[in-house]
Amino acid sequence: MGKYVIKRVLLAVLTVFIICVITFFTMNAVPGGPFNREKALDQSTIDALNARYGLDDPLPVQFVNWLKGLVTGDLGVSLKNGRQINDILAESFPISAKLGLMAMAFALSLGTIFGSVAALMRNKLPDRIIVFLSTLFTAVPSFVLATLLLWVFCIKLGWLPVWSATDTNYVLPVIALAAYPTAYVTRLSKTSMLDALGQDYIRTAKSKGVSRLFVIFKHALRNSLIPVITYAGPQIAYIITGSMVVETIFTVGGIGSKFVTAINDRDYTLIMATTVFLATIMVIANLICDLLYKLVDPRIKFN
Repeated sequence: MGKYVIKRVLLAVLTVFIICVITFFTMNAVPGGPFNREKALDQSTIDALNARYGLDDPLPVQFVNWLKGLVTGDLGVSLKNGRQINDILAESFPISAKLGLMAMAFALSLGTIFGSVAALMRNKLPDRIIVFLSTLFTAVPSFVLATLLLWVFCIKLGWLPVWSATDTNYVLPVIALAAYPTAYVTRLSKTSMLDALGQDYIRTAKSKGVSRLFVIFKHALRNSLIPVITYAGPQIAYIITGSMVVETIFTVGGIGSKFVTAINDRDYTLIMATTVFLATIMVIANLICDLLYKLVDPRIKFN
């Protein structure tokens, strides 16, 4: 297992490096620059700003200098406001992380429960209701649901403010973020549970007189979780970083909204920092997800 983990870590580092290369050179290939504004600056000012931030160096030199800073933990400063990017990430990521973890915990717990109930009561009324709701929320985009929640509970009913960093006001963003993964996990859990219930070891356990609840929770549910874990890895990473649209609608000051602002402003250093940060989270989540397979199913071997 140790060799497998080392191999995966090295592949993760290579993946992040490739993402850095693609993002950096693609971003710089787009016409324009970070100092282009509606009110144009004179050329001497633009040249001075480029020299200050090292943007007048050849692209390979800029890339190497940026990598040196990345290795030492210095992500540079924002080209728009001059703030340290480390401070921006430290300020915005906890909000997105809390929001994302709450939403994913909600989605995984409810999705697994609903999917298992639907499988155990196949073709009965609860199954049909769960399938209908899961299909509905799979089809409804998060920005539509977020807008409806905002309009109903914040504007019409006035029960909640649009946003403030309190536990109560995480409710609507969490619901908007969790709706789609809950529906997807529900459908995935149902399919996996039905497949597990049809396996020979389940029929053998039943024939030996093992109680129904023990068969469901000890054998069927545990083995049906592998597809859910596979989905949960990248989804947790995605949802932790924050849905850009949901964060924008609810004016959440998370990393997702900062990323959107950086793209609009062509803030090269902030774009690169957030891209690498999000990619690293995604890679780590997938690695942890792969290692969890062993805990769920001891028969799995790492090669």
